[in-house]
Amino acid sequence: MDTKSTVKIAAVGDLHCTRQSTGIYQKIFARVNEDADILVLCGDLTDYGTAEEAQVLIRELNSVVRIPIVCVLGNHDYESGTPETVKQILTEGGVKVLDGETCEFYGVGFAGAKGYIGGFGRYSLGAWGEEGIKNIVKDAQSEVMKVESALARLRTTHKVVLLHYSPIRATVEGEPVEIFPFLGNSRLEEPLLRHHASVVFHGHAHRGTLEGALMSGRPVYNVALPLLQSCMPDKPAYRIFDLAVSDESTPIVGEEIDALHGSSLRL
Repeated sequence: MDTKSTVKIAAVGDLHCTRQSTGIYQKIFARVNEDADILVLCGDLTDYGTAEEAQVLIRELNSVVRIPIVCVLGNHDYESGTPETVKQILTEGGVKVLDGETCEFYGVGFAGAKGYIGGFGRYSLGAWGEEGIKNIVKDAQSEVMKVESALARLRTTHKVVLLHYSPIRATVEGEPVEIFPFLGNSRLEEPLLRHHASVVFHGHAHRGTLEGALMSGRPVYNVALPLLQSCMPDKPAYRIFDLAVSDESTPIVGEEIDALHGSSLRL
């Protein structure tokens, strides 16, 4: 497989493609082939998760993007109850859709999953009380295990992680505090630390914060399109990250993982 000394990644999420979106994304991605080696899309690619919306999006992408595209789905892509149809249309259009899977380009490994809700740190929701609450925690843990198993399979020095929901609180700051538990889950950070993720991209928090970091210091970027357009109106509507392939990963000690959760919140 070809390698590069520096791999340029263009990242954006929350495209929310509708039936009326023809022409919009051709403009957004007009320069991406010159700006990046790989395009990553961090969920909410469609607005209602319909086949028609997915078909509009893949036509838009295929009309202009010539570099590899890797993505995860978001909550909006599940709205119509047919995420597999959305995934199939994107896959048949040449997009690599990750849901606990991995892929590799230019010697860099990519792992991805949607992620889920649940809150952050000591305020994370615990599996306590009603069955519905326990199911939320169970579903969140299932997403964590997807990230865990994907990262464990990668043998590359650099591991790029795609999520829709945030693994840290820092990048959802700016949203109403009341909805923080619905914007991400810090349990997602555990496998990112354990398997030395190099960089993490997510979306979902349209009014959040552009940048944060894992406890290891590795960067986390909120690349929700509305946030990028609001904070960087004079730049392309995607975030460019230069990954120097010769860099070495920083070791992460087990205490950092253990420190993520004191005890889950019981209300």
